[in-house]
Amino acid sequence: MTPPVQEMNQTMTETVPYEITGTAGAIEFRTYPALVLATVESAGDDPGFNLLFSYISGNNAPRHTISMTAPVITATKIPMTAPVVSDASTISFVMPPGKNLDEVPEPLDDRVRIVPVPEREVAVIRFRGTASQEEVEAAEARLRDGLEEAGVEPVGEAFLMRYNPPWVPGVLRRNEVGIEIRR
Repeated sequence: MTPPVQEMNQTMTETVPYEITGTAGAIEFRTYPALVLATVESAGDDPGFNLLFSYISGNNAPRHTISMTAPVITATKIPMTAPVVSDASTISFVMPPGKNLDEVPEPLDDRVRIVPVPEREVAVIRFRGTASQEEVEAAEARLRDGLEEAGVEPVGEAFLMRYNPPWVPGVLRRNEVGIEIRR
């Protein structure tokens, strides 16, 4: 259930594990294990990212640091439950794989919420770039068109997953748009 080591080395952070369950053209079908997210509602990525980074840097009840993982998920609702890619009103860090809800430290800032996400199957399409609104919308359109062509029904709405820090040049960045599916 682990993605290729190359991806972990490219991001310099641990990547959330998943199992590839199939493909349809450029679309990859994956099963993700149950996850725990630290989520912030935010009008933009920077303020939310900073709150989440503070949380994993020790702004939590036991003052423990938490390893950074990839991807960082952006959506307008809680990611991987019923998100929509548009205004980026939530940003989430995935807690280290294998952590359950009881093992994740309580945030000291009440703007950080800890959210469990059950195991699920997700359809994903990758793209490179800065993940501008136009790039995300184009990737989502390709994903939805490919799912329709493959006869796979999406459940909920799409969300953005980014794997690289902001200083990585756009052409080298790994981004994905995902949507929960049922097959």
